[in-house]
Amino acid sequence: MSYLENIRTFLRVYELGSMSAAGRDLRISPAVTSARMSQLEDHLGVRLFQRTTRKLSPTEQGRAFYSGAREVIAALEAAEAQVAEITENPRGALHVAAPLGLGRRLVAPLVPAFLKRYPDVSVRLRLSDRKLDLAEEAIDLAFFLGVPEDSTLKIRKIADCPRVLCAAPAYLDARGHPRSGDDLLAGGHECLILRFPGATEFQWRLSTPDGVRRFAVSGRLESDDGDVLTGWALDGQGIVLKPVFEVAPHLASGALVAVCDATPPEPVQLACLFPHTRGQDPKARLFMDFVTEGLASALRGVTS
Repeated sequence: MSYLENIRTFLRVYELGSMSAAGRDLRISPAVTSARMSQLEDHLGVRLFQRTTRKLSPTEQGRAFYSGAREVIAALEAAEAQVAEITENPRGALHVAAPLGLGRRLVAPLVPAFLKRYPDVSVRLRLSDRKLDLAEEAIDLAFFLGVPEDSTLKIRKIADCPRVLCAAPAYLDARGHPRSGDDLLAGGHECLILRFPGATEFQWRLSTPDGVRRFAVSGRLESDDGDVLTGWALDGQGIVLKPVFEVAPHLASGALVAVCDATPPEPVQLACLFPHTRGQDPKARLFMDFVTEGLASALRGVTS
């Protein structure tokens, strides 16, 4: 079993690019992580990583070993999953990802109830608005808003989430109340943009009488954190495009006001992405079913 644990530790070090990050993920100390890597290297008789004070990078042997080791652990997990399915006792860790707003407001509150039902499962929830590589970062399930770019992944649609363009009353009093996408552009409005490193352009897709149009909006404030954009909007800094569930309390209180009613934004797809093999894992299927039902119920409560 110790050799398998060494391999599992190697995989997390390789995937996360850091001994300390792997230790935190596996809930072991840096000393144990380092010792496991040393034991594995001694067993194999090769160096798996080049270590410097500032960087950890896999050697040629490390890259070759990763491919085979990943297959071995995947086969072991599949065998364990078959046993768990027969005994109806799923166990093990699930690595789950979600955008910040969705994760904080809707996914995270559902996790404790799931763990109460399945006490031998643990959930590692990673929240980020940046795009994640599920294979590279060893994510089992990723809840997301939008259209996936990786066609090799399986997708389970949950719902279409209505979105809204909104701004604080103070901003609208100062800059005017745009009724359409054309008003946004003609009025030179400050649009608060969710943008990630490497993005070269940004457009909002709005529904017009002639169909969906792309509006190349602009503004002086951008962030890769959706909650930061909401905060700026509440502070009167501009107009933000958000799923309704994220800003529903602010709309109800009047802290934010809907704009561009003549050309509302398209709804955004809420779905779950997962590698094909993870769909065979009972704990992954159970978590997906549980959270999907909870998300659909929560969204009905927001939009009804």
